[in-house]
Amino acid sequence: MLTNRSVSEPGEGPATAQPSRAVLITGCSSGIGHAAALALARSGLPVWASARQPESIADLRAAGCRTLQLDVTDEQSRQAAVRAVEAEHGTVGALVNNAGYAQAGPVEEITPDMLRRQFETNVFGLMRMCQLVLPGMRAQHCGTIVNVGSAAGLMSAPGAAAYSMTKWSVEALSDALRYETRAFGVRVVLLEPGGVASTRFMETETASWPSADGLYNQFRENRSRRLAVWTRDGAPGVSTPEDVARVVVRAVTARAPRARYKIGMGPRLLPLLYRALPAGIWDAFWARLMPMN
Repeated sequence: MLTNRSVSEPGEGPATAQPSRAVLITGCSSGIGHAAALALARSGLPVWASARQPESIADLRAAGCRTLQLDVTDEQSRQAAVRAVEAEHGTVGALVNNAGYAQAGPVEEITPDMLRRQFETNVFGLMRMCQLVLPGMRAQHCGTIVNVGSAAGLMSAPGAAAYSMTKWSVEALSDALRYETRAFGVRVVLLEPGGVASTRFMETETASWPSADGLYNQFRENRSRRLAVWTRDGAPGVSTPEDVARVVVRAVTARAPRARYKIGMGPRLLPLLYRALPAGIWDAFWARLMPMN
C-alpha cells in the first residue's frame, strides 16, 4: 500500500501509514486528459490535473481538481509537479501519462528536429515522469502508472510515421516497465485507444504537417478528408474522450487492472488484418483510402 510522506525531492522522505490516493495527470487541456481528470475527480479521488498553460484548465479547478503547470519536456517543470503532489499526499498514488501530440507528414519531409520534438513529448517526457514517481511508489509497495498509447502503436499508417514510432516505443516501454516493477507492487497499464473524437488533437496534427515543395499536397488533402470522416463525433467505431476516461478510472481503481485496454474497434480489428494480409493488399487498401494523387 502507498503511504503519505513528506518530501523535498521526488521519491524521498520518511514514510507514514496511509496510502496515497492522489492521481497526477499530464496533458489535461483538452480531449482524453481533460475528460479523465473530470471522471477521476467525480469518482472521489484527489486529482492533480496539469497542462503547459494552467489557465487552459481553470474549469478543472472549479470542478474540484488541483491544477499544476507541467511541461513534460522540461525537467524542472516535471520535478516541481511531482514535488507538489508529494508535499501534500506523500507520494503520487497513480500517474496517468496522457500528454502527447501527433506529428504528421510523409517520412521524406519530417525533419530531425520535428522527430526529436515528437519523441521528447511522447516518449522521453513520459519515461521521465515514470522515473520520478517510481521511488515513492516502490517505497509504499503500491502505485499505478497508466500510459496512454494508441492503435498507432500497433500498426502504422501513411503520413503518421513519426507519431506511430513514438507509440510503438510506448508499447515497448510499458511491457518492460510492467515486469520490472511488479515485485514492488506497482501496476503498469497501457491504454490503446483507436479513433477518438477530439477537435484539438486533429487541429494540432493538421498544423504539424511540414511545409515543403508541394510534392505531397494532394496526399495531404486526401488524408485529411479521410481522417475528418474517421474521427468525427458519432462516426462508427470512434470513441469519445469520455469513453477513454471511463477506462482510465477503471485502470486506476482496479485491484488487478489489465496490462492492456483496447478501446474501440480499431485496435481490436485493424492490427489483426495488418498482420494477416499480404503487404500488397494492405498497401492497396491505403491507396484506395488515401490516394497519393
